[in-house]
Amino acid sequence: MPSDAAVAMLSQSAEARVYDTLDEICAVYLPAMRAMAAAAGPGCEVVLHDLSADDPDLDHTIVAIENGHVTGRKVGGPSTSLGASVIHNQGADHDAFGYRGFTSDGRQLRCSSIYFRNRVGKIMAALCVNVDVSALQQARALLDGLLPQPAADSADEPNEFFGHDLVAVMDAMVTDAIHAIGRPVSQMSRDDRVAIVRKLDQQGALQMRKGMEHIASRLGISRVTAYSYLDEARAGQAAPESA
Repeated sequence: MPSDAAVAMLSQSAEARVYDTLDEICAVYLPAMRAMAAAAGPGCEVVLHDLSADDPDLDHTIVAIENGHVTGRKVGGPSTSLGASVIHNQGADHDAFGYRGFTSDGRQLRCSSIYFRNRVGKIMAALCVNVDVSALQQARALLDGLLPQPAADSADEPNEFFGHDLVAVMDAMVTDAIHAIGRPVSQMSRDDRVAIVRKLDQQGALQMRKGMEHIASRLGISRVTAYSYLDEARAGQAAPESA
């Protein structure tokens, strides 16, 4: 796990993390990233994302990364599902600690993220720590027959999805939204599909390039219909059934 100094740095108040440029952030945190990754070992990925542009290209946000083999990403790589959510709602406090993440090959991560803002409150960058806990899960599975099952995870705890590109991230987000409905797409009602579009919109999926096209394809509907569902979801009222 990260050292006490690294944890203290991650726990800084938002007021202490105000920077006017990405260069200022890099000067302070790049050495800390190397220290954190070295202290925690090869299963700990540390990533710095550039979110300083007015309309960040979520396909290419990574400006520095240590132990990138954990998620298969590298400098110039993409953001995650939470990155899209942050851009979609910059006014909220997005700092989060110890939440779950999932790689594109199904491994579970334990993640923490903090965000840096400039003096007017715009999000400039994100520093994320992602620890691969899959080996611990395998060990726990061996003991499941002997030990009581752990308590269920909190429903309020966020999930984060990782991929080598935004297509993989988007696919994981849509799969999770479909799974939450509890039945296959072929058996879903119109309301089910509206609920999926609403959830993905709230998660910032539409901030991703060709997000709506991908959602429509997975739901088996046209892009026009998908936008109709989005209007309905945002309006919070039922739209007339289309022919």
